[in-house]
Amino acid sequence: MPENTSSNRARNATVTPDGNPPPDDPPGNASGNPPAHAPAAAPKPSRTLHYNAAHHISAHAAADPYLRPAFSLRNRLLRASWNLVWLLLYRPSPRPLHAWRSFLLRLFGAKLGPNCFFYPKSRIWAPWNLTCGDLVTAADDSEIYNPAPITLGSHSILSQAAYLCGATHDYDDPAFPLLAYPMHIGAYAWVCARASVAPGVNLGDGAVLGLGSVATRDLEPWTVYAGSPAIKIKPRARTT
Repeated sequence: MPENTSSNRARNATVTPDGNPPPDDPPGNASGNPPAHAPAAAPKPSRTLHYNAAHHISAHAAADPYLRPAFSLRNRLLRASWNLVWLLLYRPSPRPLHAWRSFLLRLFGAKLGPNCFFYPKSRIWAPWNLTCGDLVTAADDSEIYNPAPITLGSHSILSQAAYLCGATHDYDDPAFPLLAYPMHIGAYAWVCARASVAPGVNLGDGAVLGLGSVATRDLEPWTVYAGSPAIKIKPRARTT
């Protein structure tokens, strides 16, 4: 298959990063405007593609595209090194040694503010793509899958088993290339236990994603969301 086929299809793909087709626009009245009594429409997500495997991995790597690596050899070696450090030095470290785990993350390129709390069973796919403000918390079993850069604002929290998913695949392309999107979790935002944030979705400052919920669209600041897909529940009192 020519390599530019994957590239062209990826650029023209209409899939959303969470694997669903984009929703239709809300219905309007005869004038083409939303009815006066209709609730304000949720802001449309602004997702910028950061990485498309079809643009970086040659079609000659393997005849079957499913056998092609999604990342370069250098990237894979760097991740193998980090995984070894995580297994031997990060995961076994005592819970109170947050400064030690922050040191290991910084050693692999993470940009962390002071007093971050990364617990021993937290997982970061690529520390070099992680930027955190001060007092960021990643609880046990939380996972940051970040083939593209992910930023966590000051005092933001990822509770137990929370999942930030920074990549998906273009399933309309026969080559099934990996697509990675940058993400931003705002200051004082809280991703509750077992909640998931889909690729390219951003959380505004102070946003809350409830227990086990799935965010497939950007969350407004200082608002509580819950459900799968997550919907707006109520405003959150500002704490700053």
